[in-house]
Amino acid sequence: MSMTDRLSAYAPQALAVLRIVAALLFFLHGTQKLFGFPATDFMPPVGSIFWFAGVIEIITGIAIALGFFTRPAAFIASGTMAVAYWMVHAPGNLFPANNGGDAAILFCFVFLYLVFAGPGAWSINKR
Repeated sequence: MSMTDRLSAYAPQALAVLRIVAALLFFLHGTQKLFGFPATDFMPPVGSIFWFAGVIEIITGIAIALGFFTRPAAFIASGTMAVAYWMVHAPGNLFPANNGGDAAILFCFVFLYLVFAGPGAWSINKR
């Protein structure tokens, strides 16, 4: 058995680790917007588009971390990050390294991958 074959046996667990870590980081972006934790100077007004983004980040972050309706939650999270990139980051500069949109792009595509791959191991449901 080759090294690749041995590593492939752990693909569902590796996918779950990616899902959980990305979701927890996403969740923290939401808590920053809504509750100021971790500490930040940016707290959007209730009802603003940024406030709603925070709500989406918290709800989908929890769902994705738990593996609860991962595909629909990841679809919503991915779309939210696509909108964030094109509305907030890209107008200043198209290049992510220059506009601060690196995280939005990574979140967008990690969550888009989860839409197709599913939750992997350690999920509440396998959808």
